[in-house]
Amino acid sequence: MRLTSFSDYALRLLIYAARHPDRLVTIEGAALAYDISRSHLTKVANVLTRAGFLNSVRGRSGGLELGRDPAALRLGEVLRVTEPDMAAAECFGPEEIRDPNRPGALDAAIRDALAAFLQVMDRRTLADLLADEQE
Repeated sequence: MRLTSFSDYALRLLIYAARHPDRLVTIEGAALAYDISRSHLTKVANVLTRAGFLNSVRGRSGGLELGRDPAALRLGEVLRVTEPDMAAAECFGPEEIRDPNRPGALDAAIRDALAAFLQVMDRRTLADLLADEQE
């Protein structure tokens, strides 16, 4: 399973917001903390806000805050939003581009592996990531 940098940045931004529950965080602050492009992080923040993982406060003293309790925010949920295709390989993508000559058992094995990956990620929460950092 290979995740895009978009998902990596999304998880980092959520961690950054969770580390600062007492204040609004800025995209600029997170970009500096993780050495990530501000424009790329803005796109990530927009997706996370639309999904309800972050709340956005507009205005001069605005910023971002977690939209949910870290213990209730499952990593699998985040990945389903940030990796909408979730195909393990191009050839296992949408039905219309699949090779009809490929064995069905191979498709089933790939689907099972992807489901197992998401099951593991569904068991982990943002709070788990924060706890791992503190150890």
